[in-house]
Amino acid sequence: MSTEYNGYITTERIDGASDGPLAGKTIAVKDNISTEGVRTTCGSAMLDDYVPPFDATVVERLKEAGATIPGKTNMDEFGMGTTTETSAFGPTENPVAEGHVPGGSSGGSAAVVAAGDADMALGTDTGGSVRAPAAFCGVVGIKPTYGLVSRYGVVAYANSLEQVGPIAPTVEEAAELLEVIAGPDERDATTRDATEEAGEGAYDYAAAADGDVDGLDIGIPMELLDGADERVTDVFWGAIEELESQGASYHEVDLECLRYAVEAYYVTAMSEASSNLARFDGVRYGQSGGYDGNWNETFARAREEGFGEEVKSRILLGTYALSAGYHDKYYKKAQDARAWIKRDINDALDGADVLASPTMPVPPMELGESLEDPLTMYLADANTTPVNLANLPAISVPAGETDGGLPVGLQLVGPAFGEREIVRAGSALA
Repeated sequence: MSTEYNGYITTERIDGASDGPLAGKTIAVKDNISTEGVRTTCGSAMLDDYVPPFDATVVERLKEAGATIPGKTNMDEFGMGTTTETSAFGPTENPVAEGHVPGGSSGGSAAVVAAGDADMALGTDTGGSVRAPAAFCGVVGIKPTYGLVSRYGVVAYANSLEQVGPIAPTVEEAAELLEVIAGPDERDATTRDATEEAGEGAYDYAAAADGDVDGLDIGIPMELLDGADERVTDVFWGAIEELESQGASYHEVDLECLRYAVEAYYVTAMSEASSNLARFDGVRYGQSGGYDGNWNETFARAREEGFGEEVKSRILLGTYALSAGYHDKYYKKAQDARAWIKRDINDALDGADVLASPTMPVPPMELGESLEDPLTMYLADANTTPVNLANLPAISVPAGETDGGLPVGLQLVGPAFGEREIVRAGSALA
């Protein structure tokens, strides 16, 4: 197994049942998803030696389906990043674009699939963290509808935004993996039965990967192409032309609300992270700060030593946004913007089968490039964050490569519990 790109944090093997739909398949698992008896670090020194006493629901379902888990994959610390460079265990290199990042935060999961070191993988998507690395590594990634897949056993970053999603070489394989992990879970009250929303056959995702896009109506929010790298837009329009040649049509959509998506997303995500990560104090969870008679200093030392710079920055910003006197100015405004974004995207989907855009507005960055300018890294999430704010499903499929050979992804967004629609559309390309 090649690990020169640092795709795995641990390679401790977990065997599943002897038979099942995933028997003989290797499914790598992002390292913020709990695995009983196997270290789960979230890419952080804070949890360097944490071994969960239970499996996440999605891991239980993988094992029951006969999958073998070959290891836990590298990630941005606690899912905070777009490049997998904030991991305490070092960055991951893109295996199909030497010297470039694989995307994040599920970069390790996408990298091991692209490198052929796992058949498929699970990531988590809070603001694009499955779709971004899928686009950068030239593979397929699905962000499911919020509530379709259980989050029980996933170490929380931002509860109202994140979902576990599959990464695979093809749309059909990603759909097969989604069939295994999807469905309600009594241990996660946010899960819903898709059949109540999408009717009979709601979970038949693999069967929908038939490549039939004849008559498909695609809406293209032009706001998501404004400011995008020309190399990316050239590949994007080439993919749209390919869908047109197969019988699809497109029209432009105006979604002015999207100009506020990045701001609304980061205020929401950082605020929820501030609350979720408060538990890591060196006593209940995380490395000890070494008690010396002063509990406040002990807690501060544990968090100072355990968290990386990006995580500490987001905790500080989230705490500020929730503080007295600023809650209404920032957090409440972000929730108002979120409601606007959700309403307008749903309205746009009333007039189209799917919405399409480049997954990422830029090709894969060079390693180290975005660390020097965090704001650029945040803005790179402009095309993916609206989907999480609206709790809708989306898929990233390979759209082609730039003249320089860098992968570009096409994002397709569907209505709530419309995974079959985005799978069908995406399968025409991958």
